[in-house]
Amino acid sequence: MNYETAAIGGGGHMALEGPAPARRRWIPVAVILVLVALAAWYFLGGKKHDSAAGNAGGTQIPNITVVVPGQQAVSRVISATGTLAARREMPVGVAGEGGLITRVLVEPGQWVRAGQVLATVDRSVQIQGTATLAAQVKVRQADATLAEANLNRAKALVDRGFVSRADIETKTAARDAAVANVRVAQAQLDQQRAFNGRLDIRAPQAGLVLTRQAEPGQIVSSGSGVLFRMAMDGQMELRAQLAESDLVGLTVGSPATVTPVGGDKTFKGEVWQVSPVIDPQTRQGVARIALSYSPELRPGGFASATIRGGAGRAPVLPDSAIQSDDKGSFVYIVGSDNKVARRNIKIGQVSDDGVTIASGLNGTERVVRSAGGFLAVGQQVHPILGGPEAK
Repeated sequence: MNYETAAIGGGGHMALEGPAPARRRWIPVAVILVLVALAAWYFLGGKKHDSAAGNAGGTQIPNITVVVPGQQAVSRVISATGTLAARREMPVGVAGEGGLITRVLVEPGQWVRAGQVLATVDRSVQIQGTATLAAQVKVRQADATLAEANLNRAKALVDRGFVSRADIETKTAARDAAVANVRVAQAQLDQQRAFNGRLDIRAPQAGLVLTRQAEPGQIVSSGSGVLFRMAMDGQMELRAQLAESDLVGLTVGSPATVTPVGGDKTFKGEVWQVSPVIDPQTRQGVARIALSYSPELRPGGFASATIRGGAGRAPVLPDSAIQSDDKGSFVYIVGSDNKVARRNIKIGQVSDDGVTIASGLNGTERVVRSAGGFLAVGQQVHPILGGPEAK
């Protein structure tokens, strides 16, 4: 019994002593887990705490992306509106003494050649006057013929002594006077015919008839005003109203695209004249854009135009860099001391490539690309230069 008990007790002792090495193997694992937990707490909780403490103390410097725009080649595009008109409008009225209009031969929209009759005026009285003068010319010619014959007969008799030299001189003078009278009568006849020719209303140049203010039966005279309006050679133009600043640098020959109101068809043209004066009331001037004839270009109509005013070089920024307030447009720049400063700018052309800066920057500044609304003047930042794709 004692032996078995001792054996059993010994066996029980052996069972209690057996698991101790296993417990010792778990101790390093537990230590490692504790260290990992402490590290995770430090990086996740401790960093946030330090960050909050840093923000509370104002010691954290934010990272800000900046761009240096430089100078880029940009094409200046000017938008304008204006009125369509004939490039060379010709008002046509009565050039002669006038009278009763008998026929009107053209309608608005018709093309005419130079000198073509637009309307005829009654000339019955003038025809009779012309016939009278033509008869007088014949009378004067007969007188001149008779005077010439008398002079020739006198010359044949002067050698025989039947006619004196004085008679020859008298007959010569009579012959010369008769010839002069013929010329006077012929000139009067030509003048009357010229007057008759001026009775008809004619086109001064080839072109397109725009308006008609004449009707058969109408009495007209030199004081009747304009009866027809024409566009010389059918040439049209847009008289575009431009701001004073847009006229600066705009030159003759600049290409333009014109779109009449109410339509989507565009017409190519070019600036042929830039206004030499500015309206002191509106501070605007006129750029006249020459256009070829088209039925859609109706004088008096309204149209818009896009004018390319030549190429230049200027800084171009992304839209996100532009800020604005009641003082105007501005950007934030980062100086050599890495502090934020405000720079007022003037915006030029806006396109898919960015915003052209007309004035205020020379292109060498470090401009805050975005998040400008969260910055303050004088704030210390850490600038990070963005690449071309940032623009």
